[in-house]
Amino acid sequence: MPAAPLTDWIGFHLVLLVLLAIELTYARAQRRAGRSPKHTAIAATGGWVAAAILFALFLHHSFGGAAFTQYLAGYALEESLSIDNLFVFLLLFRLFTIQPNRQPRVLFWGVAGAMLMRGLFIAGGISLLTRFDWISYLFAAILLIAAIRLLIPQAPGKDPGAPPRWIAWLQRFHPVSPRQDTFLVFENGRPTVTILLLALIASELADVVFALDSIPAVLSITRHPFLVYTSIIMAVMGLRSLYFL
Repeated sequence: MPAAPLTDWIGFHLVLLVLLAIELTYARAQRRAGRSPKHTAIAATGGWVAAAILFALFLHHSFGGAAFTQYLAGYALEESLSIDNLFVFLLLFRLFTIQPNRQPRVLFWGVAGAMLMRGLFIAGGISLLTRFDWISYLFAAILLIAAIRLLIPQAPGKDPGAPPRWIAWLQRFHPVSPRQDTFLVFENGRPTVTILLLALIASELADVVFALDSIPAVLSITRHPFLVYTSIIMAVMGLRSLYFL
């Protein structure tokens, strides 16, 4: 399968920006009209799924049926594996007591960070698989461990609402502002992190853990960089609306 030209990479990201602008504009208009956020989430989720299918048709036209199949398989796999992220987002927002009207901002920047990290992970993973064939066994072991962990019940008595230890550790060295309208504030003449920023950092750290099994799973389907990247990114882009849905 031929490599994707640079124009396809640039065009894909331009299309993403346009779709994201449309989603944000539509959501803002719905809020001003007093519509239920649920209806906005349904429309946005349907829109991202439709965009993913249309992009699959573009791949079929440009690269053939094999690319079409591999992209859709990778998209479906990443979408199913990303469901775990939604529950983590829910737990994190409850843990940090993030107000519902502040959650979209965290998710927006969280998804942006997830796109960047997944791009780096994909580039590194494909490079390792190209140079060292035995890396595929390591990726398989990661997937096996992740599957086993799903079968092991959690220890009883563990408080899911207990704050992470790293927050208490951070507060020893630097105060944390309870404000949720921004990520950084100036208090007592120095920059201070807010609870909103801590929630964003926690979501990014959780996404790194999920990427360790989702990316090797997609790489088991195809090693074409453009197909791996676009299938994963299209699935991740729909996470925000899927969470509110």
